[in-house]
Amino acid sequence: MYPVPQGGAEPVLLQIGDIALTSTHVILPYGQFPLQGTMWTVQDSTQITEGISTTGIVLAVVFVWFCFLGLLFLLMKDRRYVGFVSVSVTGPGFHHDARFPPGPQSSAWAAHAVAQARAITAAAPPFA
Repeated sequence: MYPVPQGGAEPVLLQIGDIALTSTHVILPYGQFPLQGTMWTVQDSTQITEGISTTGIVLAVVFVWFCFLGLLFLLMKDRRYVGFVSVSVTGPGFHHDARFPPGPQSSAWAAHAVAQARAITAAAPPFA
């Protein structure tokens, strides 16, 4: 369970994995910290690999005996995503990463979430 803001009065405005933001605090699994002065980064370590589909190989072997058009099945490609997308928040006395699986839209989603977090941070009142 995530730590609850003091008094429970502040609603969570944004949730990025196990990072939660209120209007004045960043809530992490190991505590809450002031939002003012935090830095947000997103890193996309996704790699895309393409190869001949296993289904295409099987179909090419089966249909090559009937006609040479079966070799066209070797043009079938599989696309695989490996790596991760990481969202990091750093502030006075803490650093935390949240990692997400790779995919065609993971990077765009993470970049949008970090843009929202930066906007909330810019609007945060100074911590007293």
